[in-house]
Amino acid sequence: MDITVNNGTISEEEKNNYVRYVREKNPGKELVSLDINLDGDFVDLKYQFEDIPFERIRRVTGYLTGTLDRWNDAKRAEEKDRVKHGICS
Repeated sequence: MDITVNNGTISEEEKNNYVRYVREKNPGKELVSLDINLDGDFVDLKYQFEDIPFERIRRVTGYLTGTLDRWNDAKRAEEKDRVKHGICS
């Protein structure tokens, strides 16, 4: 993880406290970088998490699905034969 401190210096303990704070506020996310911007008595935290894989879900022939790999032959044929409607201009 990359930690950057701008406009001053802080102790390792304080850095670790900010990391802990961000992780507690965002459970289940993996912290990649943390920018700590010091401004007098104020601290601004800018952080980035690891990307979360996104699986596209679409509605096909009345079913919500991400992929068609688990469909049987009849359902695959139904999807192949369906009519896709477009928007007329």
